[in-house]
Amino acid sequence: MADKVIYAMYGDDDVLKDGAKKLVSKGVKIAEVFSPFPIHGIDPIIGVKNTRLGIMAFLYGLTGLALATIGMRYFMVGDWPMNIGGKPNFTYLDNILAFIPISFEFTVLCAAHGMAITYLIVNRTLPGMPASNPDPRTTDDKFVMELRMSENAGFSESELEGMLKDTGMIELDQKEVK
Repeated sequence: MADKVIYAMYGDDDVLKDGAKKLVSKGVKIAEVFSPFPIHGIDPIIGVKNTRLGIMAFLYGLTGLALATIGMRYFMVGDWPMNIGGKPNFTYLDNILAFIPISFEFTVLCAAHGMAITYLIVNRTLPGMPASNPDPRTTDDKFVMELRMSENAGFSESELEGMLKDTGMIELDQKEVK
């Protein structure tokens, strides 16, 4: 079943933020906001939950630390033990202090790459993924607010359009999406 979506375009981020506050105070659910740069303070207004990217960064870091420890143990103790500076590597614990910088760097490497790849996948911005941007002008200088009729069943289409016109929008568009 197709859902009707209303897109309201704004020329200024402060006007959009004030308009979003007015709409939310009247009980309107805003599905998404598209902008050329982050609008600070819009997330709590439209009800976007905090991200779990920090938790994932911690897990990616733990994975990097574990891989670094296993790798150094294998390379320096098991596979090819070396006597470096008169310090033989009979066990991993004998030279753990020498492995701390490598462990730290590999932890940071895995956390950073894991977060970047997760961000790109979750936001569907990897090359070849279809964009969900309703208007290409939102990558330059315009801001778009998306309202879905299915999420705002208590309001008629004309009521929503009237409320949007009172918020200072410059252009209104409607589409049917699946």
